[in-house]
Amino acid sequence: MQYEITYAQSALKAVRKLDRGIARRILIAIDALASDPRPHGCKQLKGGSGEMRIRVGDYRVIYDVNDGEVVILVLAIGQRREVYR
Repeated sequence: MQYEITYAQSALKAVRKLDRGIARRILIAIDALASDPRPHGCKQLKGGSGEMRIRVGDYRVIYDVNDGEVVILVLAIGQRREVYR
């Protein structure tokens, strides 16, 4: 089952600011979430409402999986020191 991937406005803005090579790696990792929304190495964030995170090099992708609607909402993209703020 393929999940539909949607982006929060802040996540789109963050991708536009990144170097083209890094942005490409991150977008490939996000596209892979469509077929496997909980890949090996993903972690559920503590203290939240079920958000997940994957690592892509030094960057983190924070996303929420809605199994009922088969949708993944990408909430934030950034380096570790800034994405959790």
